[in-house]
Amino acid sequence: MKPVLLAAPHRPLFFIGIAQTLCVALWWLADLGGRYAGWYPPLAWALPPTLAHAHLMIYGVFPPIMFGFLMTAMPNWVGQPIRRGEYLATFFLLAGGLALMDTGLWAGPTIFAAGGGLHLLGWAAGIAALARITFTGKARSKQDPLLILAALTAGWLGAAALPGWLLTQNPAILAFSAPVGIWLFLLPVFFTVGHRMIPFFSERALPGFTPRRVAWILPTVLWGGVIHGGLEWAGLSAWTWPTDLIMALAALRAAVDWGLRRCFAVRLLAMLHVSLATLAIALLLYALQSLGLALGNAPWLGRAPLHALTMGYFSAMLLAMVSRVSLGHSGRPLAADRLTWGCYWGLLAAAVLRIAGEWPGAHLLIVAALGLWLACLAAWGIRTLPVYWRPRADGRPG
Repeated sequence: MKPVLLAAPHRPLFFIGIAQTLCVALWWLADLGGRYAGWYPPLAWALPPTLAHAHLMIYGVFPPIMFGFLMTAMPNWVGQPIRRGEYLATFFLLAGGLALMDTGLWAGPTIFAAGGGLHLLGWAAGIAALARITFTGKARSKQDPLLILAALTAGWLGAAALPGWLLTQNPAILAFSAPVGIWLFLLPVFFTVGHRMIPFFSERALPGFTPRRVAWILPTVLWGGVIHGGLEWAGLSAWTWPTDLIMALAALRAAVDWGLRRCFAVRLLAMLHVSLATLAIALLLYALQSLGLALGNAPWLGRAPLHALTMGYFSAMLLAMVSRVSLGHSGRPLAADRLTWGCYWGLLAAAVLRIAGEWPGAHLLIVAALGLWLACLAAWGIRTLPVYWRPRADGRPG
């Protein structure tokens, strides 16, 4: 491992996050190829594949990248630096845990659970580091760091569910894993970061533009996520639709107020804005699904709302934000080239295909959607990964 890979928090953590994303997507494509496409007999795994898929996508892919971003950005927010030992401990523990969990898909539940425990230790080390700089920092307002710390802590609890179930076989432990992971972890982290950064980026990139900041947008989405997650956990998904509609309107209002109509002049900025608009669409789909349930209908949209949120909003926002940080902190121009721009839209196209795959008899579209999603991430990853082990183009440290 080259020392430059460890020179700044985002380098090693983005590296393992992107690598883990590609590994998990490739594994899931191999599984779907047997179960859905019929290319070969269904493959045997040591864990139920749907449980492993949900856990690894929610809790395995995003945390390294989140910690890489937060350990880069939050020191500027609170005026306190991250220590090298803190981000290295987070990196090595997360990397070791992910390697064991991936191995456990074949080697057995005990290996997977051990990897989950090591992963949780890395996660806790990251939370502790971010908490230290937040509570000792000199910034007057610490609202956003505190909200993110709360979401990361909720995510840690959700991440403990599958290893806990493997050790105890208590099904009640699994019930809160997905609702907590999506609505109390991923949504608040992504939206809080976007709420802080997108208006700032818009103001800097669009001449003469001053984004409007509406005070109710952030608490509306965050509390809406808590309410939706709680109702879903309680088996009351038929009653999430009012909350989902309100959150959708808040996300759309934010996208418009922060420069959606002008952002396409700057591709890197447009990627953030379009992702935010995708959140509004995903929440609208959740509202339609819930309203149908309230009227006594079957869940006619299936998992379409879930994948609009995860394959659409979360993965598109991840690519957009990681691209921006990777360019800016490697001394390169803040501009998305054709490959990055095309891969971004490819991810959104994959989300549309995945939504269409919920139609009866359209299972092959699910495989096609994952194949496109993986191809776009692989092309982007092959371009991006070398940045982390190469020195900055401008010769500066970090």
